[in-house]
Amino acid sequence: MTTLRHEFYETDEKVTLSIFDKGADPEQVSIKFEPRKFTYTHGEKSLVLEPLKGQIDPDASDFTVGKVKVEIRLLKRAQGRWGELVGDAPDPLSSIPIASSSTAPETGVKKPRKNWDGITTTILSSEKEKTTDEDPNVGGDSTLNSFFQKIFGDADEDTKKAMMKSYQESGGTTLSTNWDEVKKSKVEVKPPAGSEWKKWN
Repeated sequence: MTTLRHEFYETDEKVTLSIFDKGADPEQVSIKFEPRKFTYTHGEKSLVLEPLKGQIDPDASDFTVGKVKVEIRLLKRAQGRWGELVGDAPDPLSSIPIASSSTAPETGVKKPRKNWDGITTTILSSEKEKTTDEDPNVGGDSTLNSFFQKIFGDADEDTKKAMMKSYQESGGTTLSTNWDEVKKSKVEVKPPAGSEWKKWN
């Protein structure tokens, strides 16, 4: 079995894990979510993360198989940063204090907390998610930045010059890849409809 290269980033609510398995066949990919364990299998390749640093919600976690990588979204049961994916940490669910405005001493009784983040994610993921190839606006600024970096990285020198010149001269309102057009004159500022351009002194 080959272990796959992977990386992750996290918020307080979830861990986004990227597994670099180029050309993975969605039909052949097997993913198993458990509260403290994650298993990915594709043919001879696999990745097992155990024990996860904190508990995840297996029902609310999901994944997308892309052309270059498989993106996994692990929803945390308890908010907070893990710092790393795996580690034999005490289960945060057994020690996390419930935020309360009262100063009553904490008892051993826990009220079940509704996982609104998990519910929201489940609803959102039930609509088919688009990949960045289909719609560069998916995922907000960070995805958009990586989209532009991909264009810039794959571009020839003229295209790069056109992108730099048009972006700088227009104050970030225009991005052109046509050097023949951009080199002729200064690129005009084009503010979004309904707004006007003002220079800061």
